Amino acid sequence: MPPMTTNAATDPMIGRMIDQRYRVRSRIARGGMATVYLATDVRLERRVAIKIMHGHLADDQAFRERFIQEARSAARLSHPNLVGVYDQGAEDDTAYIVMEYIPGITLRDLLQEHRALTPEQATDILRAVLAGLASAHRAGIVHRDLKPENVLLADDGRIKLGDFGLARATTANTATGAALLGTIAYLSPELVTRGAADSRSDIYALGIMLYEMLTGEQPYKGDQPMQIAYQHANDTVPLPSAVEPGVPPELDDLVAWATARDPEDRPRDAREMLDHVSGHQQRATGQYRTAVLRPENATAILPAGGSSSSAVESTDASGPADATRVIASSTGGAPAAPARRGAPGPRRTGAHPGALSPAGQRLADRSAKRRKRGWIALAIVVVLAILAGVVGWALGPGPWGNVRIPEVTGKSVTQARQLLQAQGLRPDARTDTRYDAVVAKGQVSTTKPAAEREVRKGTAVQIVVSDGPRMIPLPAIVGQPLSTVTAALDDDFQLQDDQYEFSADAPEDTVIAAKGLAADGQTVDLSSVREYGERGPVTLTVSLGPVPDVTGKTVEEATAVLDGVGLTVGAQQERYDDAVPKGQVISSEVEDSPAVKGSAVDLVVSRGPTPIALPDVAGKTINEATSTLENLGLEVSVPDCKNVLCRFYDWKASLPVTATDPVQGSTVYRGDTITLSYEQ
Repeated sequence: MPPMTTNAATDPMIGRMIDQRYRVRSRIARGGMATVYLATDVRLERRVAIKIMHGHLADDQAFRERFIQEARSAARLSHPNLVGVYDQGAEDDTAYIVMEYIPGITLRDLLQEHRALTPEQATDILRAVLAGLASAHRAGIVHRDLKPENVLLADDGRIKLGDFGLARATTANTATGAALLGTIAYLSPELVTRGAADSRSDIYALGIMLYEMLTGEQPYKGDQPMQIAYQHANDTVPLPSAVEPGVPPELDDLVAWATARDPEDRPRDAREMLDHVSGHQQRATGQYRTAVLRPENATAILPAGGSSSSAVESTDASGPADATRVIASSTGGAPAAPARRGAPGPRRTGAHPGALSPAGQRLADRSAKRRKRGWIALAIVVVLAILAGVVGWALGPGPWGNVRIPEVTGKSVTQARQLLQAQGLRPDARTDTRYDAVVAKGQVSTTKPAAEREVRKGTAVQIVVSDGPRMIPLPAIVGQPLSTVTAALDDDFQLQDDQYEFSADAPEDTVIAAKGLAADGQTVDLSSVREYGERGPVTLTVSLGPVPDVTGKTVEEATAVLDGVGLTVGAQQERYDDAVPKGQVISSEVEDSPAVKGSAVDLVVSRGPTPIALPDVAGKTINEATSTLENLGLEVSVPDCKNVLCRFYDWKASLPVTATDPVQGSTVYRGDTITLSYEQ
């Protein structure tokens, strides 16, 4: 996103050189934990984004650990749709992270400019975010703060997901403690109620983002954050088409699937949702169907007019001033007695004293017609109410009612048929099959229509049986570089955490073994099979290279070498060695086989040459003494005989030794020189 307008006067970080490498240029954005700046890496001459933790948080160990955790979490990930992390460090108690700089805008900026996006635009952005998030989920990382502000739209068309500041490993305890982390508008129900998050919590946030992209507004609103949190925990996210009628049914279904309140009803992770969006399986199984909506019962409201009626008419030909008001009785009797206003009442005519005047008769006839119409209207209302009740019963608990298709995944075909029949549905006699990397072969994979769809009672439902995972040919694994093997397996299988061990036969970072799991749970040596089930777990064993040879090094030097590769020094023995100087390592041996990081290496350390107590050779001939001492590894020196007689016989074989230098009993070592004395 473009840098914010600011200068060194308002932000002292601008213009500062960090770690003698990163020169801060301008501010990009500011968040709750840190501020992001545009900087120049003067060493590599490139623009980077550097996130610097707020100074007031420097003394808070929890925030520092969370900040460092973001760098480590993001650095483990490498994907075209994720913002790359280059470096992390601290200077003057200020922690920072160096990231890839993405010139462009955020998804929030795009929504503020255009409000709602077209279904095609929303789907393209969703697919890119899912691709990057799938890489994070595969590495065991949960983002926990998905929102439009963290989706970056580069000027060159790239779409990247960033800001793993709240990321946590899925294997870690993800309870948030006293406060909820993440933006309240995108929090999943389980994060609100239990404070726990996993990959399905990210899926919920994506569903809310998709709703917002399609409609231009968030599904829940409130004056207080707790009002919105309460709606997340207790309400069902409405369909986008209720706000934007042009939204296709497929995207309605996708939003409903991703924002299900029960995490078990959502996609397991971003990879499953991405496969669904891409249509790899849905084209074959017909998963996308137009939703059937239950019609609302309508009630006709009729005007009430049959209970009473009245008429006003002037009966005096002289004018309206002395008019007499006649009110017709609601029981159908004769008109009530006139209410006089100082003028005579209606005139009686003919010989019958009770007869009404022509005007009064007209009023009476009119009242009778009105009473008749009132009774007819009342009868119509009663009949309509009865019909509405019958129709409501038929459309509710009756034979025309709507029901939800139960979830039967993982059950046997017989159990699935029984559950469908119990709901008033009609299981299709024919079953279909499809590859399923999760559900065991022979068990129910899904239904057509899919579970949780609302349909009429009696609707035919086809059961789709799992044919097990699709078998995929395996590439060459053993003996190949780890990066090559990972790239070849990543799209089709679930790579587990690599195992590392030392090997004298394989260079460092070379795969030396690969294991998987068979359908019965037994371990499979993947180097001995040609194909393996799709999405099956794969554990790679990687060589750390040979154990370093520390022969001839001092104990301190050997310890430093072994620590450098993750090994420790175990037991130490000392022995005399005439060839290895004192204090140096004669030999080493690893206690574990195979050796792994943390294994101990036992050392044999030289005590120097073997000491020898000089024997007593006095009285022996020079030749005998010389032989005795040389057999002990000693050198012998004999002074020349200066007596003339020595020239005429073998004096070394005859003359006895009188003394030695050093004297007998002295401690000497192999190679030392002993001088013999004798009488000439």
